[in-house]
Amino acid sequence: MDAQGRRHAGDIDPADQWVFNPSTGTYELQSGPAADNSRHTYGNGDRMTAPRQRTPSSSQPTDRQRAETDGYVPPQRGRRRARPQDDGEHPRSGDDGGGPRASRRKPRPKPTGKKRALQWGGGILGMLLLVGCASAGWMYYRLNGNLTTVDVGIDNPAVSDGPLNILLIGTDSRQGKGNDGYGDAESVGHADTTLLFHVSADRSNATVLSIPRDLMVDVPDCPVTQEDGSKKIIPGTQNVRFNTSLGQFGRDPGCTWRTVHEVTGVQPNHFMLADFNAVKELSTAVGGVGVCLEHPVKDPKSHLDLPAGRSVVEGEQALAFVRTRKSIGFSSDLDRIKLQQQFLSSMVRKMKSSDTLTDPGKLFDLADVATKSLTVDDGIGGVDKLIALAKDLRRVDTKNISFVTAPVLDNPEDPNTVILDPNKAQPLFRMVQQDKSLTKTDKGKKKAKKDQGADLSKVEKAPASEVRVDVLNGGAPAGSAQTTLTWLQTEQGVPLSTNAGNAPKELEKTTLAYAPNQASQAAALAEMMGLPSSALKETSGDAGPQEGMTLTLGADFVEPGVKLEAPDKAPVDAVNAGDKSLCAG
Repeated sequence: MDAQGRRHAGDIDPADQWVFNPSTGTYELQSGPAADNSRHTYGNGDRMTAPRQRTPSSSQPTDRQRAETDGYVPPQRGRRRARPQDDGEHPRSGDDGGGPRASRRKPRPKPTGKKRALQWGGGILGMLLLVGCASAGWMYYRLNGNLTTVDVGIDNPAVSDGPLNILLIGTDSRQGKGNDGYGDAESVGHADTTLLFHVSADRSNATVLSIPRDLMVDVPDCPVTQEDGSKKIIPGTQNVRFNTSLGQFGRDPGCTWRTVHEVTGVQPNHFMLADFNAVKELSTAVGGVGVCLEHPVKDPKSHLDLPAGRSVVEGEQALAFVRTRKSIGFSSDLDRIKLQQQFLSSMVRKMKSSDTLTDPGKLFDLADVATKSLTVDDGIGGVDKLIALAKDLRRVDTKNISFVTAPVLDNPEDPNTVILDPNKAQPLFRMVQQDKSLTKTDKGKKKAKKDQGADLSKVEKAPASEVRVDVLNGGAPAGSAQTTLTWLQTEQGVPLSTNAGNAPKELEKTTLAYAPNQASQAAALAEMMGLPSSALKETSGDAGPQEGMTLTLGADFVEPGVKLEAPDKAPVDAVNAGDKSLCAG
């Protein structure tokens, strides 16, 4: 056989045909065995290899020495000689007997029809897995590319410990695909619908607070990011409609974010901005949203045309349902809010239903539509961040989600606008600030007990004239320390009070630090100020006779005389997201 066969002429290993020539410094092809007597073959085909010289004799030059002096090329190495079979008669596979060499491997059997089918199936399965992975990657990049983000100057992590507040904004902007023909043609994209979605720290419950667009508020100064990346401060305005916190003068969602904080005392973590088209597309993606009307409605302005009773709306009819107001109640924005709360409650139930969660097609359509329709802050400006947020939010049971509207009164200066009802709004806001659920849950009760501070209810209260306290501003509105001091001295009869200026650092919540021997004074001041038990902090060691307690007014402080402790029950009616019997009138 030739040198390319399984056996080679002279039993030569093909690797040994190339040998190193020290004279030239290269490998050379040796065409035949070297002329030496190191190997001999008998006539019967058996070979005998001469004994190998283990240690070269000092009188006999080595191959290396011979190569260096006369260009000698060492002979090729022979293959290892196969050992004979145990019976000594037949050569083993691989021996050079008299005939052709036997194969070392058994021939592979042809696969059966069943085996061929399994092989094909495995290949197809592998291809499907590969395509699935590729599709998942494609879906990820597609959804990620759909998102629009806005830098509001606040970059919070998508998920964190503690309560979570997400600002949901619906704009009346006519810009963008599918938005023309709706809303005010002259609008720059105001905050037409605004909801603060508060999720409790233990994720057992949530409160969705609607803020009327015609509420009169003070919009603070806010920084916005220009197209070139530079920052610009938009000056604030006082006593204006809440909806102007977005769009007006170039304001972005960060301005609405800061306005909500000013109004409610609750700091948002993230925002999501949606347009008209989002309502149409999302309602269609989930297969329609169930709604209910006490009376038939045919509104030529919103184009809503529904009979009394229950209906399923999607697309144009869904948008018409959340926009109509002329044919509902007193034709006010407050009546429209009730429709929106009913619609959102039903949509939440539909999104969390098995029909949606177990349907990959619906889930992808929903994700595709949502990411196309949403503008978000940088903290959740990615699909992976939104997925982490969704996993965190899905822990909330639908029956523990409450919808409520900020309590308002008609504005005596303008009947087309409203103002906050301080007797109801502030207690409601405090419930959100202090993470109190509007629905009673076992987790909520355990949390309330855990957060309970010092109990001074059984401590005898000191006379107001003996209460000694230093008041500091630790995050409350400017001038709050002096306002509180004046109120204590003139209205509460606490002459031993002083304005101690600004606190070393700002606090989210107001605190009263007192020594053990000041407990009676603390009990009296807590009752005057309406401080919750969680605000009472007892220090170690007794205080001196001239040493006062320390009252630090935190970000939750509004004004003296307004109780800081949140009520156990909401001062207004709430709509439960799990209630399927709701019917708007």
